[in-house]
Amino acid sequence: MSEQHEVSAARTEHHQHRAKRRNGLRGAVSVALVTALAGALFTANARLSHGTNERQAVDLPGLQANEDSRRERLANQVDQLRSEVDALTAQQNAQSGIDWSSAGIAADVAAGQVPVTGEGLVVKLDDADPNGPRPAGVGVDDLVVHQQDLQAVINALWAGGAEAMMLMDQRVISTSAFQCIGNVLSLQGRRYSPAYVVTAVGDPDKLLAALNADPAIRAYKSWVTAVGLGWSVEERSDLSLPAYDGPADLTYASVPEGTEILPGLVAAAAGSGDADQEDSAG
Repeated sequence: MSEQHEVSAARTEHHQHRAKRRNGLRGAVSVALVTALAGALFTANARLSHGTNERQAVDLPGLQANEDSRRERLANQVDQLRSEVDALTAQQNAQSGIDWSSAGIAADVAAGQVPVTGEGLVVKLDDADPNGPRPAGVGVDDLVVHQQDLQAVINALWAGGAEAMMLMDQRVISTSAFQCIGNVLSLQGRRYSPAYVVTAVGDPDKLLAALNADPAIRAYKSWVTAVGLGWSVEERSDLSLPAYDGPADLTYASVPEGTEILPGLVAAAAGSGDADQEDSAG
């Protein structure tokens, strides 16, 4: 019995020893596997970042600064390309015999190609004080200037005979488009916070009359009284609007087929060409 007991104890000790070795081996394998995976991740990260001398910002202000710098570089390229387009256009006009410049300064002003100075109005819209008094049922959304409010002002000023217009520090033309996301205005790749400023050159009396007659602006003024939205109109005689410096191509709209871009200009040029042929024939 004692010998059998000793044999049984030896077997038990042997099994326990083998179990410890297996557990130790499993632990070593797990550590090795984790180490290998970590090394692979570090290697992949090093390969991805290899050759990049410029570190990218991970914070929002840094990303915005990078995008602003990129936009400035692209704007400079646009200016260079626009100069090339102007030179090629002048060359084409000379070859075609059509003097497109005869459309006059009014066409250049309407297209925003030239700076404009004169009298007009400066309209400012601003968000209400979120901590100010407000009627019952008024939410946070009612305390900010919305896209439709700016659109109402711009459309009313055009209807009132504005010759040229500017939103914030950018010239507004027929292809200009802006978007309000919350209380942030996005216009031609730039971001603006309130107060929003619309500047229009034209007859101040007619412009003011158009603002007062617009139903959407009257509705906005009712909220000015109710919750304190910002609204001011200033008449100025020394306005100065810069030329438009953005792209003027239509992306989601086109001129209807058969519509003359500059009515009468091509016909007049063609008539002048016929007259020249008749003179040479005589």
